[in-house]
Amino acid sequence: MASSNPRSTRSSGPGGGAPLFGWLGRDANAAAVLATAQRHLQMRTEVSAALPAPMRGAFEVLKIENGVLTLSVSSAAFAAKFRQLAPRVTTHLQGVGWNLTEIKLRVQGPMGFGEQPRPKKEARALDGEDLKAFEDLRAHLRPGPLADAVSRLLAHHRPGNTDVRQASIPGETPEVLPPGKNK
Repeated sequence: MASSNPRSTRSSGPGGGAPLFGWLGRDANAAAVLATAQRHLQMRTEVSAALPAPMRGAFEVLKIENGVLTLSVSSAAFAAKFRQLAPRVTTHLQGVGWNLTEIKLRVQGPMGFGEQPRPKKEARALDGEDLKAFEDLRAHLRPGPLADAVSRLLAHHRPGNTDVRQASIPGETPEVLPPGKNK
């Protein structure tokens, strides 16, 4: 026997969003807002498909009106690059059925959405062979900032050696001091 309650036949799971938006369809103004939001989401998806991956999260659709698409972008640099790609994006949008003749951009600063995660830092610990190479390098360097930097690197990567005195006088080499000892 069929249920007389229309809500009981709708899916209420994560994939079936009908009950979440069902109340919008009851009012003409709310239905217009829902239709506009859906058009903007569809447009955002299509524009993203035409852009290189790093650029996909730095814009939002502001309005679609009279054949003009207006986008809010996160930076002037993004806007400059987007202007180079605008003919390609417009052609793509026309190819999938959107009647657009122009794309306008508004730079509105960082938007806080769609930011790309930073790549993971690729580093490995220095082994004995690496440290020996840096020791050889330090032995052949003239005193100065580079020799100081190599000494700090060696001190940092050797267990128990935490303090390094800088070579401030030409001819003097930096020396590694035991922990807690300062000259």
